[in-house]
Amino acid sequence: MCFDDASLGLNDARNPEILIGCVDTRAARGVIDRSLCKKSSYVTYWLDPGNNASSGQFVLGQPLNGRNRRKAERLRTVSELYPEIADAAAGEDPLPSCPAVEALERQGPFINQTLAASALAMLARIFRFGRLRHHGGFYNAGTGQVTPLPVDPELWKRTRKRTGSSRR
Repeated sequence: MCFDDASLGLNDARNPEILIGCVDTRAARGVIDRSLCKKSSYVTYWLDPGNNASSGQFVLGQPLNGRNRRKAERLRTVSELYPEIADAAAGEDPLPSCPAVEALERQGPFINQTLAASALAMLARIFRFGRLRHHGGFYNAGTGQVTPLPVDPELWKRTRKRTGSSRR
């Protein structure tokens, strides 16, 4: 089954509060980004976990859409901060798809589990306390470190300048 614009179009009327996009390709992230950033979308949060052979990230953002307005404290999405992650023209990662047997042989163990546990802990904090100090993180299996992505509008501006993104 191919993941494309029609995949999310079937759910337009539902507009979930949180969309968790566990996808393997830049193209699929681009589909999610385009679908959630329409004025007709009212999705509040987009959680994007992703990984490669030895590292990964999870980023919780609020897509600029009919619900989330342009304001400094809006959590930036993964595609706003790192546009190349949703740019199919940049080429795809050569790793096989997550469910493929080859992925198990070429990917470090427990990367997905570490990302999932960290993302769930972050979601638990927002549900419990109604706010976050970080809205994502980066995991490096080689060092065993998770580096948080702080809620920091100044950092978001610097990141967008560094990546050359002028979006939103």
